[in-house]
Amino acid sequence: MVTTPQAVVRSLLPLAVAVGVAVGLELLLGLLGFYAQKILFDIGVNIILAVSLNMVNGFTGQFSIGHAGFMALGAYGSIVVTYYGGYALFGDVMMHSTVTGYALYFVSILVGGVVAAGAGLLVGLPSLRLRGDYLAIVTLGFGEIIRVVLQVSQPVLEPSEMAAVPWYEQPWHLGRSLGFVHSGSYNTLGWTWTAVAVTLLVAYRLRESTHGRAFLSIRENEIAAESIGVNTTRYKVNAFVLAAFFAGVAGSLFGHQLGAGTASRPEEFNFMKSFEVIIMVVLGGMGSISGAAVAAVALTLLTEALRSFQDYRMISYSLLLVIVMILRPQGLFGTHEIWHLLARFRRKGTR
Repeated sequence: MVTTPQAVVRSLLPLAVAVGVAVGLELLLGLLGFYAQKILFDIGVNIILAVSLNMVNGFTGQFSIGHAGFMALGAYGSIVVTYYGGYALFGDVMMHSTVTGYALYFVSILVGGVVAAGAGLLVGLPSLRLRGDYLAIVTLGFGEIIRVVLQVSQPVLEPSEMAAVPWYEQPWHLGRSLGFVHSGSYNTLGWTWTAVAVTLLVAYRLRESTHGRAFLSIRENEIAAESIGVNTTRYKVNAFVLAAFFAGVAGSLFGHQLGAGTASRPEEFNFMKSFEVIIMVVLGGMGSISGAAVAAVALTLLTEALRSFQDYRMISYSLLLVIVMILRPQGLFGTHEIWHLLARFRRKGTR
């Protein structure tokens, strides 16, 4: 198959536009208050989490509830690189606004994703032979194991202590239950929303590819998919690893939160975080990429809107979700995308 330059340009155009929007947000930072920046940051991270989990729960029809565990691995893996790796490069643990400093942060994002993907492979190979509730229990247990392991890690090393500790032991110093905190943060809205654009583009291209069709066939009827030669275990593991990678990327961004410093604490990655992401996927529609993204935006804004009703916020939040599930059990968009629904409405309007 010959790929023409025009086809390459068309394939890269959505990513270029999205990156341009991310850069525009970066340039508008001076006009946005910190609160608005933080909301946009939270929305971006939640979109990545929801769309990545949708690759497993929506595309292949599995039921994973341990996404927070992969997010935690990405967060801590990324901070280890920028903290201990930054000390090895610069002799301190501060942020360095240089090409080397930003390259270090880019590498840390990739490391966070790869560490999470490796864990996804280790968990997925044995557990994705299971189905239904059994898989949910295994993934939930994995997430809780990661949280407990982080709680019993060693205290974070101060710069004055690093010379006395071998480099291969330093990554185990993750701060215990107090978390990993340091003063240098490379993350901005540009980094976050570029990652959002890449996640959305990969998810869409994946679903429209032959691999994506295999994922969907597993969701619709796993036995029928096996009968026509689809290696269901391999495809489920592939989806699991890819989803874990992007959850690790979201964790990397979350670990380097916007502000003066970075912080990751084990309690931020408990099973409630996994359930929040599942709610976004179910509310948007199982298998709908745009639905997961819209639900992530809506629930993030809803959480902030109800923050003033602190005593009743979770009750109101849960009640709204129950009402939506009763009125629209298939989610906002079902298995369709938002542009499919818009095209259907346009056709009805022309009749």
